[in-house]
Amino acid sequence: MNQTATKHLTLFDLLGRAWPCAAPAGPPRFSADGAAVAFGCADGTVTVVPIEDPEPPETRIRVSGDVGQTTIRPRSRPAPPPAVSAALHQDVPPIVAGDESGFLVGAGDGSVLTLGPDGAVRGTRARIGTPVVALDHARAASLTAIAGGDAVRLCQGAGALSDPLADDGEGEVVAIRLSPAGRHLAIARAESLSIVALDGSGRAPMVFGLLSRPLSLAWRDDGAWLACTLEAGGFLMVDHAGGRSGTVTGFPMATRDAAWSIPAASIVASGAYRVAAWSMATPPLDGDMTGALVSGRAGLVAVESIAAHPARPLVAAGYANGQILLVQIGGRDEVLIRPEGGAVTALGWSDDGHHLAAAGADGMVSITTFPERMFK
Repeated sequence: MNQTATKHLTLFDLLGRAWPCAAPAGPPRFSADGAAVAFGCADGTVTVVPIEDPEPPETRIRVSGDVGQTTIRPRSRPAPPPAVSAALHQDVPPIVAGDESGFLVGAGDGSVLTLGPDGAVRGTRARIGTPVVALDHARAASLTAIAGGDAVRLCQGAGALSDPLADDGEGEVVAIRLSPAGRHLAIARAESLSIVALDGSGRAPMVFGLLSRPLSLAWRDDGAWLACTLEAGGFLMVDHAGGRSGTVTGFPMATRDAAWSIPAASIVASGAYRVAAWSMATPPLDGDMTGALVSGRAGLVAVESIAAHPARPLVAAGYANGQILLVQIGGRDEVLIRPEGGAVTALGWSDDGHHLAAAGADGMVSITTFPERMFK
């Protein structure tokens, strides 16, 4: 007699929602109001998915009255389809959260578009003469930084564009990042990293050489430290407040992500066979590794992407084999969220830490929503 094996449900099956995109997706961007997540895709489109869950985990949790056992029932219906924009770029369009419910998107024709949560273009914020290759926005200052070709310009609100910034860097622009308060701008070029003061002080840019091509930039929340990840593995970290810098090397793979954990007072990075982490009480400058924090367990598959939880000493880690784990910073505890799938190329937390968005090399994007009781 033939029997059908019962599928073992994973945490991702119970807590996650997933959508296929027509092309691999870039990093997730949560809207300022926390209502939607946007993913730029390699075919030039933008996929927008809602945060609101028609079947939130809290409504599916049951605690038995006799033994107090907690269970959660599976979803009864699939997630609603995402909103998908028209093709706006020849590659993955750069996306940032706007001031309100929508997003700012860099287009291939040089325009910076405002995109609604329904995927529709609502207007044009600015326009430059070349395709937009990088974009950032500081809501605190209503300031947008726009990179195209080898030039970076600023736009205050919906006002006029500034002249190209003088950053004394070398090579084409790869990534830009405004400090949270919008007082400084980091510009990563093919061969250098520059930090430009935007506070009217007139200070000359700080310029640092890079050991390999940069991949991403991350400011700490207070703007005192900056990390620039590197294609050859490792990252440059800059003590912006103290004027120190150093490159952390020895990673076996490209380091896509570095992130600052405020709850754990640490920096974490991808590109190794476990989550790499250091205490900022003794930052890893000048070869000093005394602050290294053993986090999670070492494996045979590299960590492709990471995202530090905004309120807890946890980091989400995505792997080349599709696994997604929650890892305790400075501890060996791990929780397996997703056991397999396409390589996890980008992760991001919502500001409240309840939702984890993920993008995969196979074009799948997802949101995992965690009930509060999971973290108690």
